[in-house]
Amino acid sequence: MISGSQLVSYGIVSAVLIAIPGPSVLFAVGRALARDRQTALATVVGNALGVYAVAVLVAVGLGAVVERSDALFQVVKYAGAAYLVYLGVQAIRNRRSLASALAADQAAPTGGALRAAREGFVVGVANPKALILFGAVLPQFVDRQAGHVPGQMMILALVSLVTALVSDSAWVLAASAFRRWFARSPRRLELVGGIGGLAIVAVGISVAATGRKD
Repeated sequence: MISGSQLVSYGIVSAVLIAIPGPSVLFAVGRALARDRQTALATVVGNALGVYAVAVLVAVGLGAVVERSDALFQVVKYAGAAYLVYLGVQAIRNRRSLASALAADQAAPTGGALRAAREGFVVGVANPKALILFGAVLPQFVDRQAGHVPGQMMILALVSLVTALVSDSAWVLAASAFRRWFARSPRRLELVGGIGGLAIVAVGISVAATGRKD
């Protein structure tokens, strides 16, 4: 049902979107900088499950419709691409908010790993990038002629689940290791936010230009 080229192509795009600092990455990094590694990793697990919950809901609700309608498929494609560009521009404009958000997380009440996982789940479900990834980007990588589009979407979304676990965990470990380095210079966080915004814009343009048409 799922070819190797589908997995690789979607995996690359998914990895770019997931690795770019956004609500999920920022939340996990904030926990790593303000609290401890165990709490931050629990947040990562909860967030990944929340993101996959979005994928399942989108696949069930949108997959069957996209499978039957060429027109809707194109609408989803270009609307998603436009919104990705919008998110990228907003990330560039609001790059200075990364430092203030991390400072706010340091003042938040502490809790155990289970609470951190629950909070991470909520962040994952509410993350607008998750909705765009699964609602607009993911459908471009399914084989509509093969049928079973919702099932294909849920299988491909597992790639995002694994990617989120690996990528966000890497961010957490890096933040833990370089905690003082980040804390000394808010400009470093601004640079990360700006580069991430440019990457999101590039992905949006790529989706519009090269998304599947079959």
